[in-house]
Amino acid sequence: MDINFNYIHVSASERLEEFTSKRLNKLKDRYSWIVRAEVYFKKENTSSPESGMICEIEISAPGQNIFTSSNEKNFEVAISKSIDELKRQLQKKKEKMTTH
Repeated sequence: MDINFNYIHVSASERLEEFTSKRLNKLKDRYSWIVRAEVYFKKENTSSPESGMICEIEISAPGQNIFTSSNEKNFEVAISKSIDELKRQLQKKKEKMTTH
């Protein structure tokens, strides 16, 4: 699976890429039909300390792409919530898929 990382108002981080890649590769092992992932890390200026770090993930798969976004106090929590949402969406997609 190809994973592309995009940083918006954030400096690139190898640690975040490694953490995200590890989690996404687990999904790839479970759902072999995943083709590619686009990961966006964004920083937003907010007055609340509980948000501002945004992780968006778009998965390319047969049919419609799957997209999720999470806005949290740090990127690790945002990544985890986004991955959890992807798991739910991928499971729903798998249940709808039929083999011919």
